[in-house]
Amino acid sequence: MMRAVKNLTPAPVDYAALSIQTQRWASELGFQDVGITDTNLAEAEHDLLRWLAQGFHGGMDYMAKHGTKRTRPDELVAGTVRVISLRMNYLASDAAASWLALSDGECAFISRYALGRDYHKVLRQRLAQLAAKIKAQVAEFDGRVFTDSAPVMEVALAEKAGLGWRGKHTLLLNREHGSWFFLGEIYINLPLPVTPVSKPDNHCGTCTRCITICPTQAIVAPYQLDARRCISYLTIELQGSIPLEFRKAIGNRIYGCDDCQLVCPWNRFAQVSLEPDFAVRHGLDKVSLVECFAWDAAQFTQKFAGSAIYRIGHTQWLRNVALALGNAPRSDAVMNALQSRAQHESEVVREQVAWSLAQQGVVN
Repeated sequence: MMRAVKNLTPAPVDYAALSIQTQRWASELGFQDVGITDTNLAEAEHDLLRWLAQGFHGGMDYMAKHGTKRTRPDELVAGTVRVISLRMNYLASDAAASWLALSDGECAFISRYALGRDYHKVLRQRLAQLAAKIKAQVAEFDGRVFTDSAPVMEVALAEKAGLGWRGKHTLLLNREHGSWFFLGEIYINLPLPVTPVSKPDNHCGTCTRCITICPTQAIVAPYQLDARRCISYLTIELQGSIPLEFRKAIGNRIYGCDDCQLVCPWNRFAQVSLEPDFAVRHGLDKVSLVECFAWDAAQFTQKFAGSAIYRIGHTQWLRNVALALGNAPRSDAVMNALQSRAQHESEVVREQVAWSLAQQGVVN
């Protein structure tokens, strides 16, 4: 008796069903929104090349060296035909009010995205878990996960995927969630259905609050950011001394700047994060400048291991805090702190301390 021969041809993939399931998995993994887009970023490429030609990237040479890999996903990851774009809220519910910290010259202000665990680690882990779930369903799946970690046009992809629109400050805005969120991507080789999105409406209207509030006037025109003037660039990306023209305007901001988000009307609708990893660590939402300046290299490492702040290193941390101490109200504690680092081994720190002492009225 002959046995029936089994049909070994794999069943066709139901990409529509897989797309719906991917959204469910993303929600279970803590993402608040997900969209899928194709890889055509021709318009974004034009804007990027113009931005680079104007020199607005400053010392961030990596913005230019990757060529078109940033705007052509299949050149960065061969075989990419779709990008899954995801969003995760980060605003900690237990963080002290930002305006109170900014108005207190003795307090160190740290951008709210950096108060908890390093978002690169958190999102990368979740994205990898999501990719693994897709792989378990479709053997031929191939992909790569990103979160601010490679030449990827995150905002442009998120906009195309329907997660929001680019605001005049150049960040992504969402009508229901404002801008207090991280973005992550998965480049994939599967032709999942693209999220149906017409050209996203821009709801900034005539509002220019983000442009007006910027302490260093880094938003030189709507949707145009000169990174060389941006406090996030100056305190995080810039190596060496911070230009004199920006030092007073930086105030007590020692890591990043949130002013453009703080005044944005759409952030009235922002929701706090339910993610424990983004809860405030070490009291960084209201720590004093003097305390920050006292931390030695070992203490810096202990407090910031697993934090986005760790990558700037102890020397750059001291440079930033020294600058803020120069802008702080004069007190014995401030003067003693600055004097304690006047002979620091780093020329950059010594120069910054000297400037700050001069600001406090000490003449060498």
